[in-house]
Amino acid sequence: MIETLRHAGIRTSDKLLEATKSAKDREALSLKTGIEPRELLRFANLADKLRVKGLGMGYAELLCRVGVDTVRELKYRNPAKLAAAIREENDKRKLVRLVPTEKAVGRWVEAAKKLPPKITYR
Repeated sequence: MIETLRHAGIRTSDKLLEATKSAKDREALSLKTGIEPRELLRFANLADKLRVKGLGMGYAELLCRVGVDTVRELKYRNPAKLAAAIREENDKRKLVRLVPTEKAVGRWVEAAKKLPPKITYR
């Protein structure tokens, strides 16, 4: 799939966000690449989470596993509950070596509140 996106000229998370910001854009990219719009949205949401300071790919994936699929959802989460859920999920799946502290998760939530939206869902 990554190779398919590269052939379409998408080599960075910023370019992926730009190419998938609306449902219409995802549909057009789907026609060009053969990747389902739903899958493109999943990747766009991961790329969007990478805009949050301190959040890398492993943490972005871990957030998905605990039900935080978008930056918009992250803004409204309780840092203590989210940190506990992340710790529990990582104990099961071992996705990251260093589990974020409640303070770090709180910084993610605050950073998410300051980010302008990049993706539309309709």
